[in-house]
Amino acid sequence: MKVNVIIEKDKYGYYAFCPELKGCHSQGGSLDEVLENIKEAIQLYLETLSPQETLDYLSKEILTTSLEVSVA
Repeated sequence: MKVNVIIEKDKYGYYAFCPELKGCHSQGGSLDEVLENIKEAIQLYLETLSPQETLDYLSKEILTTSLEVSVA
């Protein structure tokens, strides 16, 4: 199954979360580390769900885009 993951970078490293799975997030010092960590977090989270819950949680369509805005 494919799962949406959002990754943010700041001065401390990387932060990742899965919007479909509330509370499923992780961090890492590098992009590779955060990807490995969030994958493990998602797998552990999914183990707690029933098959129907898994389908319900992961059947959402999530779209992302960028918008340009003016800053005063």
